[in-house]
This record gives sequence, structure tokens and C-alpha cells, in this order.
Amino acid sequence: MNFTMYKSVFHISGMDCPCEERLIRMKLERYSCIKQLEFDFDRRLLSVFHADADGPFEADLYALGLGAERLNQTKLEQYAEPLDYDARGQRRVLWIVLMINLVLFLVEMAFGLLSNSMGLVADSLDMLADALVYGMSLMAVGATVLRKKRVALLSGYLQMGLAVLGLVEVVRRFWGLEVMPEFEDMVGISLLALLGNATCLWLLQRMQNQEAHIRASVIFSANDVIVNIGVIVAGLLVWWSQSNIPDLFVGLAVFAVVIRGAIRILKLA
Repeated sequence: MNFTMYKSVFHISGMDCPCEERLIRMKLERYSCIKQLEFDFDRRLLSVFHADADGPFEADLYALGLGAERLNQTKLEQYAEPLDYDARGQRRVLWIVLMINLVLFLVEMAFGLLSNSMGLVADSLDMLADALVYGMSLMAVGATVLRKKRVALLSGYLQMGLAVLGLVEVVRRFWGLEVMPEFEDMVGISLLALLGNATCLWLLQRMQNQEAHIRASVIFSANDVIVNIGVIVAGLLVWWSQSNIPDLFVGLAVFAVVIRGAIRILKLA
């Protein structure tokens, strides 16, 4: 179907986290005039295709606090609605990725506590954060805006609370509580998590889907692979140095990332 449409391009300076694509969609979905959103994460650009030239959605976009700035607006004489991808296939893959993240969260949390590794505990919360975002997207399909915001609020507070507790424990250990983690568990469980995240990455990439939320999910899994490698390196450094400092540093870094993601979610809710 072809009809007149306007295209507004925004630079989103704070769009440096994959979950922000989902947050922007949740914020703007109540506007029936918006027909399509296109995200360019590399250049931090958002293109909004809308039927109303006044752009009533702009106030909500600015209210997210992500540094949105409109670069230009053009009138498109012809606009063709994008073709739909296999929604059922997308949901099936996202459910699989969600379950893998939940299982890895439970396994890493259990072994992190048993082996006294803050790196594993932090990585498990990173898995939980991903699972919450995937679950938020799946649970909110067809739901009201109010319900979606409640889901986001609950997810954000849970993620924030767990990460803050982790940070407190890291600080406590920095200030003199010498707890040596089991480096064998750090390396072994992180290798298992690396395999799980590589599987998620493979499943998402083989969909050959260029929609923004799928690309964001690919970035999630790729970032998780990097975190897994970081915990493995920290485990090897613990073994080499016979110190818990490498474990505490990697835990501190990952907890900070999890808290940042929670703040992004709470801003929306």
C-alpha cells in the first residue's frame, strides 16, 4: 500500500545499549501515526516514518533522556509498508534464547556462590538482565502500555537490586575480606556460558533478519561472549597471581554494566 509519509531522522547520542531500541519502541508505540521505526546503532540514528507532519511523538522521545535531536524531516510522496517477517519463527527463537539465558543465570549464580567468584555472580546477573529484556518483549506482545511499563518497572528494580547487592559484596571484599575464588569453577563455568551464548548468537544470526530488535538481540549475545571471555581471563589471572583482585575487578565492571541497563529500563517505566 502506497501513501504519503514523513520521515524524521533523529540522532540519539545516548543510544549505546541494545535494550534502548526496545525502550524507544515501548515509549512510541501508542502513536498510531507512526508506521515504521528504523534504527542505525552504529551511527546512533533513528528514522521515524509517520503520517502526521507535526510529529506529536517528539516530546516523548526527548523525555527518555537519551539526548535525542532531530536532524531533518522529509516528505515521502510514495511509501511502501515493510514486509512482515515470520513472527512465529521469531518468537520461537527468542524463547529459546530466553531459556538459555535463564538456565545460564541459575548455573552461574549457583557456582559463583559456591566458588566465591564475584565474576561468575556478576556474569549470571548479566544473563538475567538479558533474559528480563527478552521476557519483557515477549510478555508485552499485545498488552496495554500500562502493563508494559509495569513489567519494565519490575524488571528494572529486580535487576538494580541484585546488582547493588553484588557491588556491596565486591566493595566489602576489596576492604580486607580475602576470599579466594575457585579459578577452576570460574574457567569451567564461563566456558559453558560461552558455549551457550555462542549458540544464541548462531540462532539469531541464522534468521537473516535485519529488523532492529533482532539486530539488538545479536548485539546482546555478542556482548555476553565478550563478558564470558573476560571472566575466563580473570580466572586464569587468579590462578597465576593467587589473588582475588582479578575476580573482583571483573565483577565490579559487569555489575556496573548491569546497573546501567537497569537505569535505562527504569527511566522508561
